[in-house]
This record gives sequence, C-alpha cells and structure tokens, in this order.
Amino acid sequence: MSPKHVIFKKISKDKSVGVYMGKRDFVDHVNFVDPVDGVLLIDPEQLKGKKAYVTLSCTFRYGRDDMDVLGISFRREIYLSTRQIYPPLQDKDQGILTKVQDKLLRKLGVNAFPFFFEFPDNLPCSVGLQPALKDVGKHCAVEFEVKAFSAESQDAKVRKRSTVRLMIRKVQYAPENPGPAPRVETSRDFLMSDKPLHMEASLEKQTYYHGEPINVRVKINNDSNKNVRNIIISAEQIANVVLYSNDSYMKAVAIEDSGDSVESGAKLDKVYPLLPLLANNRERLGIVLDGKLKHEDTNLASSSIVKEGVLKEVLGILVSYRIVVKLIVGGIIGSSEVGVELPFQLMHPKPDTVKESELEEEMVFEEFKRAYLKGMIEDEDEGNVSTGEH
Repeated sequence: MSPKHVIFKKISKDKSVGVYMGKRDFVDHVNFVDPVDGVLLIDPEQLKGKKAYVTLSCTFRYGRDDMDVLGISFRREIYLSTRQIYPPLQDKDQGILTKVQDKLLRKLGVNAFPFFFEFPDNLPCSVGLQPALKDVGKHCAVEFEVKAFSAESQDAKVRKRSTVRLMIRKVQYAPENPGPAPRVETSRDFLMSDKPLHMEASLEKQTYYHGEPINVRVKINNDSNKNVRNIIISAEQIANVVLYSNDSYMKAVAIEDSGDSVESGAKLDKVYPLLPLLANNRERLGIVLDGKLKHEDTNLASSSIVKEGVLKEVLGILVSYRIVVKLIVGGIIGSSEVGVELPFQLMHPKPDTVKESELEEEMVFEEFKRAYLKGMIEDEDEGNVSTGEH
C-alpha cells in the first residue's frame, strides 16, 4: 500500500488567504538547501481588492515575548523575504512548478497560486536553548516561519485575522561520507622526571547518531615518575551564539569520572563508553536542543555543518561537540592536568525518502498545527506559536 500523500494546510480566520504545503522540514544538504514551496489559496470576495503576500523569515529570539525593555524587542530577524503572490506578477503557467504544486493547483482551482523561496547559504538550522522548567513563552531559539497575509500593500498594517503563520524547520542529517575517525596523542614532561607521560585517545568514527554510545579508547604509557590519580572523560556541547557579538558556551552533556589510576612505570589501555542524552540533562539550563523546546521527543542539538566559505557570515546558533580526556596527575605539591580533545559529530541518520511517484494519487489534507512540529503548542486565539506549555 502506498504511503499517504499528506498536505498541510492553514487558512486565515477571515478566509482571505490559505497556505498549502507538502512538508514542514527542509533539509540543508550543505551544498544546497531544499527550497520552500507551496500554494497560496485566496478568496477574491474576502480580499476586497487587497493584495496577498507570502514571507519566509528566520528569527533569532532571545527572551520571552512579554519582555520588552525600554522599547527593545528581544528578537532579531536574521533573514526576511517577501513576495507578492496575488495579483500575480507573472503568469503562473510560465513558472516552473514542483509536482506537489502542480497537483495542488489542479485540485484547488483558479484561485490558487504557487510560491517558491530559496534559503541563502548563511542561515543556521532550527535550534533552541533549553529553558527552566518554570519558564513559559519564547526563549532563545532560531526559528523559521512562512507567513501569508492580505493587505493594501506590503508595508501596510496587517490584521491578525488576515494572517496565516506556519512554523517550519531547517534540519541537517549525518553526511553520507563522514571523515576519518578522530585520534590524538600527547606527551608531558615533568620536572625531575627522565621520561614523559604519554597518552593517546581515539574514537571508532567521526559521526555518531543520537542515542548511540560513544566508545572512547584511552591508552596511557606512564614512564614518568608521577602517578595518574584519576581519568575523567566527558562529552561537551559547544554553542557559538553569533548575533551582535560572537559568544561561545560549553556544557558537558555526559561525564565518566572513572577513578582509574596509573602508577609510575605502568600502562593502561581501556575503552570508556559515554552516552550523551537529553534525558540525562533535562534540569540543565542553556543546553542547545534540536528544533523545539520542552518536549520528550526532542533531543540534544545536532552538529552544525556549514558550507565552506560562509562560516563567518552565519548568524544564530552553531553547535559542535568534542570528547575531552583529562588525566589528574599527582605531584609532591598539589596536582596537574594532562588533557586532549577529540571533535566528533552528533546527528540523526538521513531518513529514507519516499519518491513522489510512490505516494497515493489522492491527497490527504491536515490542518497545519505547531503540535506537528515537536513541542510546539498552538495558540488558537491568535494563530501565534508558543514553545511553552499551557
């Protein structure tokens, strides 16, 4: 049996405009990003001579909606593109249509018009910081939205009843050809010691899937006259928040305090498993999550992979991970540390895609609610969206 051909729709309260889209997640393949395409359905009687527009925006929110200090809004639009869809600026038969758009236009009739947007290279993926359990409302997050509205002009005041807002996501999946497995080694000389302490750390591969254990192999050759008192291995999430300045935040998302020791003249070769999971970090503020906040189905944010040459232009939140192996070395006076870092990627595998030819010919229409986007709660009164729980 063929999979259902689901179409997501949302209509404004005054019925003047409605948006129909074939998907909500748009994949960043690094070299290119899936374009945002859909169909706008208008009601000429409700428009009453007004025009209809569609906007694609990327917004960086860094506070609750009700926080407004000295007139300063706690949000910044990283990207905004608005297109007039009706009256059409070109004949809709002249444009190149996707198969979904072509089906929708035939299904919805003469008052349906296609729209199409392409993401620029310098936009981050959909992520957000984990808030406190008591917090409600918007939090620090990168969000993407498709908005349709009717108005006298693009810059005219827009009534909420004449507006449709649809939250979408920009996502990345694990690369099909990952890089080499990380490996690093270091030697440390100590005062009054003829020979050094040597350590080597390695991973089995570069890219790990969410929920997959990470086995860290540690080899120590302690030819020094010092004793290694403890070995601590941690997986750390690094979030680079690039807005008005470039700030970096580090959070340990998995720690193994082994208590292992390596005496002078001894060796060690051991594998330490780590499992970075959101379930073990739900009480920790500031950890970056994929997509949506406060929902059991979300996870730690996936690693950000940026197209070569555009890193300095990217705004928002960029996420990376590393394994840190730290040796606590005892001495006559106090102790010292010897450490190494292993960068790795934490991502979802690329899902199996269903070809459009394999979908059922008959389309199934579903109301586009934020609940479909993990953790989003729909505000039915205003058509707005909230990451909080009511």
